[in-house]
Amino acid sequence: MKNFTTQYEIAKQNANEFMRKGQITQYFEALLEMNKYKRLMVAVVAN
Repeated sequence: MKNFTTQYEIAKQNANEFMRKGQITQYFEALLEMNKYKRLMVAVVAN
């Protein structure tokens, strides 16, 4: 769980950085990565 949280925060920081730089494609990929880790965290909590 701690690993998923760390990876989620890294993806969030990357998304913010990409948005600031105007790199839209990388921004969306970072958002998808954030969504993946969020779903994994929810699945771990549910079980």
